[in-house]
Amino acid sequence: MNGSSMGRRGAGLILGAVVLAALVLPPFYLSGYWVRVITGLLMYGALASAINIMVGLAGYPALGNIVFFGTGAYTVAVLMVKADTPFFLALAVAGVVAAVYAALLGAAVLRLRGAYFSIATIGINHATSELVTNLDGLTGGGRGTIVPFFPGSIEAERMFFYFLMLALMLLATGTVYLISRNRLGYGLRAIKADEQAASVMGVNTTRYKVLAWTISAGLTGLVGGAYAYWLAFLEPPYVFDIVMSVKVYIMAILGGAGTVIGPVVGAFFLELLSELIWGRFLEAHMLVLGIVVVLVVLFVPRGFVDLAGRLARALAGGSASRRAEGVRSDG
Repeated sequence: MNGSSMGRRGAGLILGAVVLAALVLPPFYLSGYWVRVITGLLMYGALASAINIMVGLAGYPALGNIVFFGTGAYTVAVLMVKADTPFFLALAVAGVVAAVYAALLGAAVLRLRGAYFSIATIGINHATSELVTNLDGLTGGGRGTIVPFFPGSIEAERMFFYFLMLALMLLATGTVYLISRNRLGYGLRAIKADEQAASVMGVNTTRYKVLAWTISAGLTGLVGGAYAYWLAFLEPPYVFDIVMSVKVYIMAILGGAGTVIGPVVGAFFLELLSELIWGRFLEAHMLVLGIVVVLVVLFVPRGFVDLAGRLARALAGGSASRRAEGVRSDG
């Protein structure tokens, strides 16, 4: 390993340590309001990373992915209320149920492409929401269901859900990192570039897509299960909200779909911007937010991470040019 590679690796480790410290410290120093806001940012970061597996790596617009969020949420609610299941066991089951649901649907639905796949996922979300609403005796139906409250003080509750969402975000981001650097990730990129060509070259496209959707769904189900315990009250419109799904999709695109950290950056940017705009433009909140998103998409079409990379390369190129000029002048 040369000095340049070691330097970059060292700089990356330092940056990672700084970011991790910045994520760990807030609940110890910030007010309850901001701890709750940042907990929401972490939740959306996890959701954006989960959907990035389908949108960014495979190139499939999974607009209805919120169905697995709702599935995970109601799995935790039903297990905790009806079977008195401990939260972490219920959370693990929620991830498995969401993943199995995606695997069962995937073989059929993932034969569709583009807008047809998007429409199918939205339809699945709506159908699942209606099913949950009509299973009144099990889920509480339209009346909703109350999830057992966290058995601790308000401060302990804030800390618990903050670090739970942080752990889920790191899990989702780490999963994307691992996938992007193994055979599954290479296969998904080939599918995104040209699915027919990938199939001709020997990639089992259906299996790769089903596996990717299963992993994405499992992660999304885990976040939904955590959200159910955090919210403590569920109604189908809360957790099967297609607007939320579109919002997460936009977050992944804004930050840089297909990159590891981009969706998290997009989630933090959009959700924090939404929070700040909400306080200043209460009546025109969605209008102002929509205009900002459109401007960002127009001027940063490949996301913030791509923009940051281009700026870094431009600065590095400028520095190299100045050094070369200095060498020529000395000569």
